Amino acid sequence: MKKSALNDLPIMDPKDGIVLFHPHMPRKAFDYVKDTLESRWIGHGPKVDLFEEQFQKFFEIEGYPIAVGSGTDALHLSYLLANIKKGDEVLVPLFTCTATNIPLLYLGAKLVFVDIDPGTLNVSVEDLRKKISNKTKMIVVVHYGGLPCDMDEINTLAREYNIPVLEDAAHALGGKYSGKFIGNISDFTMFSFQAIKHLTTGDGGMLITKDRNLAEKAKRLRWFGINRENKQKGIWENDLVEIGYKYQMTDIAASIGLASLEEFEETLGLRKILFNEYISQLKDVEAVQIINDNNSKKEHAAWLFTILVSNRDRLRDKLRKFGIESGQTHYRNDRYSIFNENGNFPNMDSIDDKYLILPLHTKMTLQDVEFICNVIKDGW
Repeated sequence: MKKSALNDLPIMDPKDGIVLFHPHMPRKAFDYVKDTLESRWIGHGPKVDLFEEQFQKFFEIEGYPIAVGSGTDALHLSYLLANIKKGDEVLVPLFTCTATNIPLLYLGAKLVFVDIDPGTLNVSVEDLRKKISNKTKMIVVVHYGGLPCDMDEINTLAREYNIPVLEDAAHALGGKYSGKFIGNISDFTMFSFQAIKHLTTGDGGMLITKDRNLAEKAKRLRWFGINRENKQKGIWENDLVEIGYKYQMTDIAASIGLASLEEFEETLGLRKILFNEYISQLKDVEAVQIINDNNSKKEHAAWLFTILVSNRDRLRDKLRKFGIESGQTHYRNDRYSIFNENGNFPNMDSIDDKYLILPLHTKMTLQDVEFICNVIKDGW
């Protein structure tokens, strides 16, 4: 199988130009963290509960949010709650962060990779339809870059086979599908609050489930299997009947999350302005294909701006000469030895050496986007 050229450019320093990613730290984060540090609780305490409540309210979540230490924690808990066991077949995205799929290896599940839609880089519903069977125990999808997947078609398939769907929405906080915030569609949804996401807690995540009983189970599993409400009853009155994990969020992290929620509309609004400026500047450039399907059902969360170009590495090198960092960020998972996959993925093959991610973050201005686009328009 052909391999892409190595991305051997060093990580760029912000003082040298426009970096690909930059964390967004809300203005009140310092005060909120200070308040927490001066309180009795710095671990899992009342701020975590408050963050869950405020998150549910802000994003109009109809299910139950469970705050955890990372998005990967939320993914692993989802697979446990869906009762995925050794040997179970799970349909998963080929093109995603490895965190989507690695927790399934913890459980010994059999991963069945689904090819991409080359226009969106989300899972191909056509390939999903070909690969689903009576052996399939779950469907996992990722909203690449913040662009929602074709959830109506995906959930129709899931209902036909009576299996759950997990949305990896690490990129999609604030995105919408059919007028609803992502997080309200499928059986399980995961959000990531890792350092460079829309909303960061330093590191952290949120699991959403529609089932109250599963939500209570998730809260036990994130804390060693302990029912925290019953913890004060004593050791033997608080028996452990499930193998749990140390997946809880801390009040320090939740404090940053609470500050982030207060200015999330502003944060997402700026990202969308920059995203739309890219589209305006590049939509008529023949050598550039913008990853976006312009589906009226979908409201893009504007986490990544991705283009397809020929001679990608040449463009990447030219951008760097002008002080602009670009890159690939995620890679096809079948290339990693841990997954031991030798499937046929023609759509992924067709764009493997073409996709390039351009800078998009809250430290940027419209003038930055215009500058980047002018460099691209000049050719490479």
